[in-house]
Amino acid sequence: MNILTEGWRRMPMRFALLVLSALALSASAALAHDVTPGDAGYIQEIWGVHIIPFIYLGAKHMITGYDHILFLLGVVFFLYHMKDVAVYVSLFAVGHSVTMLLGVWFGWGINAYIIDAIIGLSVVYKALDNLGAFQKWLGFQPNTKWATLIFGLFHGTGLATKIIEYEIAEDGLLANLLAFNVGVEIGQLLALFVILIVMGYWRRSANFMAQATYANWIMVLLGIMLTYVQVAGYLAST
Repeated sequence: MNILTEGWRRMPMRFALLVLSALALSASAALAHDVTPGDAGYIQEIWGVHIIPFIYLGAKHMITGYDHILFLLGVVFFLYHMKDVAVYVSLFAVGHSVTMLLGVWFGWGINAYIIDAIIGLSVVYKALDNLGAFQKWLGFQPNTKWATLIFGLFHGTGLATKIIEYEIAEDGLLANLLAFNVGVEIGQLLALFVILIVMGYWRRSANFMAQATYANWIMVLLGIMLTYVQVAGYLAST
């Protein structure tokens, strides 16, 4: 019985490491804000308002966007109260939504490699913040709420840059963008739901703090990997 109980106790940590490993493998295989060929073709061909398809595309992007998931995991890693989770996730959502909507609407585009490199650094930043690195190394603690909002702006800019490349039709543009953003938020809530369940069980482990340190160092390495892939892609494209 004790062996069975211990096995269940270790499941959240195993699941978290499995997710981090999968993200590590996928990070080197694709751009963080890339759009599948099928979705890209659909975006380019449609005309008019298509609410449900764009909600689906937004949710799909969020759930499969490993950079978003990593950053979101870092944001809520040490948040134990739902009120705090709601505040930080809302700040990220606001930042993400503002630059995605305005970026596409006004045609603000930044080189995809550069913006995705910054997003990779956002994962590094949040993991180091969780490790208390800034207090130890620099002697001060950056404002975590402002950082979450600012990096949310970068995440939204990355998505806007990719959407602009596919020249979405102007007819029905605002409605489709709003629908896409609703989908992104739905996807974020679904991802957050899974993360909070896993974290809730994991935090009950007596070894959580030690394991959390390892997990955040893994996130630092993944963020560095994401940044390296994008910088290398940028250099190769110039």
